[in-house]
Amino acid sequence: MVKVRRIVANLQAEDPQEIAAFYRALFDLDLVMDLSWIVTLEGAQDGAAVQMSVLRHGGSGAPAPHLSIEVDDVDAVHGRAVARGVEIVYPLTDEPWGIRRFFLRDPGGRLVNVAAHL
Repeated sequence: MVKVRRIVANLQAEDPQEIAAFYRALFDLDLVMDLSWIVTLEGAQDGAAVQMSVLRHGGSGAPAPHLSIEVDDVDAVHGRAVARGVEIVYPLTDEPWGIRRFFLRDPGGRLVNVAAHL
């Protein structure tokens, strides 16, 4: 059984820092990552962690995904996706910032980043 660790909404923006500053000020979110092309914010609501990312692109030449889902076994999810004939938009890759991921397209056409920390 694959465990989902978190689901993060992604907003594409030309200036991620500007948009992130807007959400930080309005919702008291904490900055947890800033790689210049992607900024991740976090807050806690009634004990549940909430996150969002603002990104210029998807990193490593990938397009910006609509959603990111972190799992404990990205290889298992990739295998399931391939077996179901799901469109893989970005191949299973170990990224230099410490994640293993791939992108798929859901039935509604949205781009989903599926990842696990290395």
